Amino acid sequence: MFIEPSRRREPPHLRTGWIEVICGSMFSGKTEELIRRLNRAFIAKLKVCIAKPALDTRYHEQNIVSHDSTAIQSIPVQSARDILALAADSEVVGIDEAQFFDDKEILEVCNQLANTGKRVIVAGLDMDFEGKPFGCMPQLMAIAEYVTKVHAICVVCGDLANYSYRLVPSREKVLLGETDSYEARCRRCFRLGEQASSGKEWVYEDHEKSGSH
Repeated sequence: MFIEPSRRREPPHLRTGWIEVICGSMFSGKTEELIRRLNRAFIAKLKVCIAKPALDTRYHEQNIVSHDSTAIQSIPVQSARDILALAADSEVVGIDEAQFFDDKEILEVCNQLANTGKRVIVAGLDMDFEGKPFGCMPQLMAIAEYVTKVHAICVVCGDLANYSYRLVPSREKVLLGETDSYEARCRRCFRLGEQASSGKEWVYEDHEKSGSH
């Protein structure tokens, strides 16, 4: 479990900021972890600003809501730059679904916030439905002081999952959805699904029976 670095009570111009990234597949608990950290900041009586992309209205138009219905109040924004004004007086800034923001803007905003002494906590998908790095996430992970990768459970075999397998035929990079559109899969089951969708035969090997290791 992530434990927050100690934060000395100093004037803003002397305060050290940093960036934390929480990444993983869908259904891996990214948003739950983001909410957990933000709630601890509230308990510590820190000034907290929470934002999410306005296009994400899957569970609620304003609140950040996880797949297990855990929720926290947030402010929907059209652009990452809108967060700068909203967070002007905040000590902690939470940002969900970072991959939906403009790549260059969200990087600049997170850096600017951290450079002014704020703790910035960002959550987002690290890979898209094709298993490729998603938008700004690789760059955010590179500039962050702390990176936490969380995992889901593969619905096919039960192993740890880090891929978001799309169940519908759309090839749009951004397709908002829940369990009706996506499921978490491990590397092997994700590849088997890709092979099946492309018309190749789905062969699920049993390594124990085959004697391979």
